[in-house]
Amino acid sequence: MTTDVLPFPPATGLLPRRRNQLLVAAAVFAAIALIPFLVRDVYLQNVLVLTLLYAAVSQSWNILGGYCGQISLGHALYFGIGAYATSVLFVTYGVVPWGGMLVGGVLSAAIALLLGYPCFRLKGHYFSIATIVIAEIGLVLVHNWDFVGGALGIQWPFGSDSWWTLQFARDKVPYVHLALGLLAITWFVTFLIEGSRWGYWWRAVKDNPEAAESLGVEIFHSKMAAAAVSAFFTAVGGSFYASFLAYIDPESVMSFRFSLLFALPAVLGGIGTLWGPVVGAAILIPLTEITRSYLGGSGSGIDLIIYGGLIMLVSLAKPEGLLSLFRRKPKAEARS
Repeated sequence: MTTDVLPFPPATGLLPRRRNQLLVAAAVFAAIALIPFLVRDVYLQNVLVLTLLYAAVSQSWNILGGYCGQISLGHALYFGIGAYATSVLFVTYGVVPWGGMLVGGVLSAAIALLLGYPCFRLKGHYFSIATIVIAEIGLVLVHNWDFVGGALGIQWPFGSDSWWTLQFARDKVPYVHLALGLLAITWFVTFLIEGSRWGYWWRAVKDNPEAAESLGVEIFHSKMAAAAVSAFFTAVGGSFYASFLAYIDPESVMSFRFSLLFALPAVLGGIGTLWGPVVGAAILIPLTEITRSYLGGSGSGIDLIIYGGLIMLVSLAKPEGLLSLFRRKPKAEARS
């Protein structure tokens, strides 16, 4: 029996399209990098930082949930691990945040593999429920763990502005570029995976696991690889978030709300696509932040109403996400 897996499209047909995708991405990211120099309002720069961060973390979630079809609602666990690993290493042991990012990412990937061993034997909504339960257990443990500050959290020491310690008290522009760098790297890794053997395997697992397995796809190993990559970049996002806030506690980095925020931009923009999480975050995050700013305390919970309303509209009108509005229809379908 042959061990070949799914057939690959000819390279000659893929190269021009993928080259154009890279050129478009370079142009988009370059344009975003100029925004903070044109928009000097600190509040709007802060919104831009959060938008880029959530776009990056949603793209990380999209690797597992979008391409591999494993809907995780517990990614706040990996986000929190990255935030706490970086904070503890920096505040307690003096390790610079760059090192904490790497440690948090590797630790999260290892935990994702450990948790994936039993969880990936569950299917459908049972897997999603398991991820919620595990993330909530992690939240409770951190709440009661004095070594990481417990419910009081961890306050970063104030120092001079430095790229080495990722602290910029007087200027938000470096944070914009750091968040943009994280998004660009996450996007590029996803781009590489999408055109690789793993990318084809993951999409096969998502679409029809039984058929994929009959063609030689290693389903379990595919899910484990997707989980590790997704967890690694989610943790790096948590590390950046900790340096951006300079203070974390369990609720500020590990609550269930974050798991939803990581999934929703991808669902809104287009799950399993390169640009879906970016488009979704560009709509959801500014809308949420600006709504909170204008409504203040009276607008508590309005962001959840907005999320729910947008997701309902998109799921009814375009279940594939907003990007499906711009896809070309096949000629045969267009003539019918």
